[in-house]
Amino acid sequence: MCFLPTFADEVVELRMQKWFDELNDAIEYVQQEVCELQKKETELETSVSLLRSTLESTANGIVAVSFAGHIESFNQKFVDMWQIPDSLMLSRNFLQVSTFFENQLKNPEAFLAVLEKVSVQRDFESCDILELKDGRIFAQYSKPQCLDNEIIGRVWSIWDISAVQKTKNALWLNEAIFCTLAETTDANIFVIRGSHLSYVNPAVEVLTGYTKEELLTGFDIGQLLKNKDSEYQEISILTKDGTERWLACTVAMFDFEGTPVEMIAGIDITDSKQAESEFRQALEQVKQLSEQRANFVSMACHQLRTPLNVVSVSNSLLQKRIDERTTAKMRSLLDHIQTAVEKLSQMLNDILLFAQAEAAKLNFEAKPLDLVRFCNKLVAQMQLSSAQNPINFVSQYNSLSADVDQELLERILKNLLDNAIKYSPTGSAVDLQLTCEHEKVIFQVIDRGIGILAADRQRLFEPFYRGNNVKNLSGTGLGLSIVKNLVDLYGGQITIESEVGIGTTVTVVLPSMKPKLTSIQIF
Repeated sequence: MCFLPTFADEVVELRMQKWFDELNDAIEYVQQEVCELQKKETELETSVSLLRSTLESTANGIVAVSFAGHIESFNQKFVDMWQIPDSLMLSRNFLQVSTFFENQLKNPEAFLAVLEKVSVQRDFESCDILELKDGRIFAQYSKPQCLDNEIIGRVWSIWDISAVQKTKNALWLNEAIFCTLAETTDANIFVIRGSHLSYVNPAVEVLTGYTKEELLTGFDIGQLLKNKDSEYQEISILTKDGTERWLACTVAMFDFEGTPVEMIAGIDITDSKQAESEFRQALEQVKQLSEQRANFVSMACHQLRTPLNVVSVSNSLLQKRIDERTTAKMRSLLDHIQTAVEKLSQMLNDILLFAQAEAAKLNFEAKPLDLVRFCNKLVAQMQLSSAQNPINFVSQYNSLSADVDQELLERILKNLLDNAIKYSPTGSAVDLQLTCEHEKVIFQVIDRGIGILAADRQRLFEPFYRGNNVKNLSGTGLGLSIVKNLVDLYGGQITIESEVGIGTTVTVVLPSMKPKLTSIQIF
């Protein structure tokens, strides 16, 4: 028996197909929504993980608390800073944790006052300093925690500022010490910040006659720093009454809160400056007097030399004109006249040379000279007039070339050799030694004469001073004074070693001679 589908069956079938299609669409939509939710969940988990990593990596301790007093979140830094036991953090009870805080604080009342205020005024932002009993210092900042524009709790951020506070305290202490020293010292302290004075101490007010207010607002700091690159400088400033005062200053530059600051500490040297000026004037007057004396001595020597030359020439003519019949007594008198003339002439030469050396009127011209050859020649010349006392020249060099002033060197050595011969017994040898050391030429004159008394050694270089044991030996007392002035003009040194009855050694060292040595030879 065969049944044919009716119209009602077709309608039912169509409706069933539509329902299946709508169901499939709904299932597909749900599946898409589930995928989207899974994606958002993954992104949320990533964001939460990133946030957690951020919280854990920050140097601040972070804790989020609901207004119900439940700890919603925190990082490990927060636990470590307060050294909170794990059991206490597991409870998530902020009231218990805050009680733990109170026991660690030096001033818990201030912290409790903050908690009370934020509980009443939920949108209040707090910022405070917390000092712990163990010496640490924390800074805390809290702000409301919002969700969909509704305040649901509070986030606290805490960081350790112990080191910063210690540095700040040290700066405060240094500032207090500086202010105490600056306010009580007699030194004048100026502090320049930017282009104006930012501090002056009372000593500056006394020095300048200005008040502190006048100095900080209208004082010309251009008077202070003329050379910023110099740590020490002498500056002049004008006081309120127009007087010029001089300061010897040290300048220190340092950075203060990102701004370059210059501090000047100065001592009033006006009196010493004036004394220095007066001293220079007096020195100039002494120099002028010395030059006048030298000019007078030079003139007097030249004036005396004229009649002396007449006597000398006349004596020479008389000696030529006398015959054998002239008595020996007259010849002896003429010889005495000649000797006296020579001594007087030598005395005038010594006085003139001393005056020129003392007034620094001798010219210094250094030229290359073979010192070995020069000394040999000088010794040979002197030996002709002092045959009774042999002069031995000793040198380690065959040739020693140096830049010297030959005329001044000859005067130095001749005076020393004359002295050595004069105060040595007849027949006693005198040594002249020449050496070179560290680019310095060294001359030594050694005699075996009467020596110098200990009491006389401090005054050897005084003009016209003679030792107490020279007895009847003639002399002006100018020889060593002349030598000392010439050696000083050279920039050299002279020393004397002596022992009474044994002899004297005079050492002259002339520096910067640029010596050039050749083969060694001993004479």
